[in-house]
Amino acid sequence: MPKKMFVIFGVSNILWMVFAVSQAIKVDMFPDESKIFAQIGDSVSLTCRATGCESPSLSWRTQMDSPLNGKVRNEGTTSTLIMDPVSFEDEHQYLCTVICGAAKLEKAIQVEIYSFSKDPEIHLSSPPEVGKPVTVTCSVPDVYPFERLEIELLKGNHPMKVQDFLEPSEKKAQETKSLDVTFSPTDEDIGTALVCQATLHIYDDDSPPKVRKTTKELEVYISPKDTAISVNPSTRLQEGDSVTMTCTSAGLPAPRILWSKKLDNGNLQLLSENATLTLISMRAEDSGIYVCEGNNPVGKDRKEVKLTVQEKMFTVEISPGPQIAAQVGDSVVLTCDVRDCESPSFSWRTQIDSPLNGKVRREGSKSTLTLSPVSFENEHFYLCTVICGQKKLEKGIQVELYSFPSDPEIEMSGPLVNGNPVTVSCKVPNVYPSDRLEIELFKGESIMMNKIFLEDVSKKALETKSLEMTFIPTVEDTGNVLVCLAQLPIDEMEFEPKQRQSTQILYVNVAPRDTTILVSPSSILEEGSSVNMTCSSNGLPAPKILWSRQLSNGDLQPISENATLSFMSTKMEDSGIYVCEGINQAGISRKEVNLIIQGRESNKDYFSPEFLVLYCASALILTAIGMIIYFARKANMTGSYSLVEAQRTKV
Repeated sequence: MPKKMFVIFGVSNILWMVFAVSQAIKVDMFPDESKIFAQIGDSVSLTCRATGCESPSLSWRTQMDSPLNGKVRNEGTTSTLIMDPVSFEDEHQYLCTVICGAAKLEKAIQVEIYSFSKDPEIHLSSPPEVGKPVTVTCSVPDVYPFERLEIELLKGNHPMKVQDFLEPSEKKAQETKSLDVTFSPTDEDIGTALVCQATLHIYDDDSPPKVRKTTKELEVYISPKDTAISVNPSTRLQEGDSVTMTCTSAGLPAPRILWSKKLDNGNLQLLSENATLTLISMRAEDSGIYVCEGNNPVGKDRKEVKLTVQEKMFTVEISPGPQIAAQVGDSVVLTCDVRDCESPSFSWRTQIDSPLNGKVRREGSKSTLTLSPVSFENEHFYLCTVICGQKKLEKGIQVELYSFPSDPEIEMSGPLVNGNPVTVSCKVPNVYPSDRLEIELFKGESIMMNKIFLEDVSKKALETKSLEMTFIPTVEDTGNVLVCLAQLPIDEMEFEPKQRQSTQILYVNVAPRDTTILVSPSSILEEGSSVNMTCSSNGLPAPKILWSRQLSNGDLQPISENATLSFMSTKMEDSGIYVCEGINQAGISRKEVNLIIQGRESNKDYFSPEFLVLYCASALILTAIGMIIYFARKANMTGSYSLVEAQRTKV
């Protein structure tokens, strides 16, 4: 009996443990949804995770036990089913089974398949042309399930057609569904957008559907019309001429322009695809009918023009022109050029049949006459004669000579001194022809004088012409610019330079003045003293100071060029007249000072004759006064005074 009770108790414990384990195990599925939607060709991962079991056993299957068509990867308590790429075979309900000991749990997830990977495509049956019907096809490729597809076609913001595809599909397959609309474009449709919008309602709930759309701008065409040709200069031309023909044509899109020439057999020879056709150096065989065609995708339009090219006479051109101005000493090349002649014959001569004095050279259809260096003998009218077959033409050129090689020269008769007249000369050297020369003299912007040399030139020669003018400069003229302008006009011919000029800045000098000498401490000094003599002088430019000493013969002996003349210890022989001169380009200003050096007193001077006489006289007077006082006092004592007696007593 006890043994039976033990068995019953053990079985009860085991059943209790199984029930407890099943209650603790939990299975989670990711994505955490009952149904997911996967697009064909994408990758889908289903993850099953067990919690509450240390060593679970995980496995996958479909509800119909179909092949998985995927890869399973287990890692601990997690198992992942990967389907890559997703196909129709993967559309199932998948079950994840978890076994933990005696407990077993399952979790399911439904995988729905769809295909909606590409945007709609818009096709036109033909290029849209105003007033002509065109069919627009909006197709959605590779869609599944198409019974949930809706296609809408809009023109701008206005719907044209909406179509649903509700019939069930007989088999699982990707199909292309389309919508067709036929309409006639108008001018207002130009630039309008066609919009094809496809909507796939794959969700059973209120989730937003999958939407794709394509936009295409509506290019409405207009067939070419009003084609026109403009010809410049004319439809009748001569050989060697050039002509430009421009073609225009209206249409949408803008027509492409093609130029062709109609051949004798009626065929067209393509010449250009530009709107403008230019033909140069035309010949007689270029005559004919030229056709302009404007075309675009919806049509074409043509226009014709007839050109007539007449034979042309040969021409002769002479360069550099009908006349040329050449400077004496330069080199001149005259060129005679023939056109429209295969074998011309050239010759050169002067109008008066003078010697050419030049070199002639033939270069194909050109002949050149080189005059180098140009001299007065080359001043002629030259003729180039050209013979072509039986025809003869001549062209002439006038060679004028001039000489104007250098700028004018400005010269002064002397330095510019304030208040002193000076003559300015403006010379133009080696000029020809001098009778056309004009010289102008400016001071600043004011003209001082001009001169035109109108006298006849008796002979051909280089001359120097000048203009002279006398004026009185002032200090205010300093800094002004003196300009000499020479002009040599040679009729209407062009040469460089036609004018030359020279400039000179005026610097007006002011003669030295107000010359002063400052002596410190004095001009009368004792021997051995020091003295400073400072000289100053006003002028422009600033005067140069020169100290001199006047000799006994009146000549000046230069001493110093410093403004201050100093003696540190004067001597008697330094006495004399000192002269300060202020000197510049305009003159000299002079000032003098007399320097006196006196001798210093010494002991021997006390015994000069005059001082000795004074000294002796003073001594005698003082002695006499002393004797008188003495004898006067003695007389007062005795009551009498005798000079004889007094002298005797003294003796």
